[in-house]
Amino acid sequence: ELAKGSFVVFDKGYTDYNQYHSWSGQGVFFVTRQKDNAAWEQVQEYDIDDTVDAGVIKDEQIMVRKDGQDILLRRIAYYHAAQDRTYIFLTNNDELAADKIAEIYKNRWQIESMFKRLKQNFPLKYFLGDNQNAIEIQIWVSLIAQLLMLVVQRKAGRRWAFSNMVGIIRYHLTSYIDLFSFLKNPEKSWQELTTKPPDQLMLFQ
Repeated sequence: ELAKGSFVVFDKGYTDYNQYHSWSGQGVFFVTRQKDNAAWEQVQEYDIDDTVDAGVIKDEQIMVRKDGQDILLRRIAYYHAAQDRTYIFLTNNDELAADKIAEIYKNRWQIESMFKRLKQNFPLKYFLGDNQNAIEIQIWVSLIAQLLMLVVQRKAGRRWAFSNMVGIIRYHLTSYIDLFSFLKNPEKSWQELTTKPPDQLMLFQ
């Protein structure tokens, strides 16, 4: 059960008008895209404030009829100039500006990308424990590892694909190397590593 005031953001493939109506009754907000073949009627069109992003080309209230029930929704048309494409968003939130609704949906892609990257590079197929605490710890460790790798990627003096960089670092976990020097010039660092004996700790001096 979602807390009152929560925002749910999801793809148009999960369209369920009855669920939308239920969330509205619970005080839960949602943002999604409208299906191309959706049937609806306009109730009223809102004025677009001058402070709103110019990409917002329409902001209106619509009515959708489902199972004999009239469901009121907010419909926002947003033109993405870089993609030369218009996106249609549906929401039950009437408080936020139209461009903020579009921004909320845009942020969904960043979350999707994060989880896609997580599944590709830090797969959670097997857990070391079977209780909730152990599973949560393993998930948090994977998220922290991913964030650390993002920091390394941004600080590396060379452009690396994230998956390639993670794979190389994983392979060299037991190698005694300067990580940033290696990522900046792996060929040179590897040559030095294979030709120069590793430094030994001096136990007795």
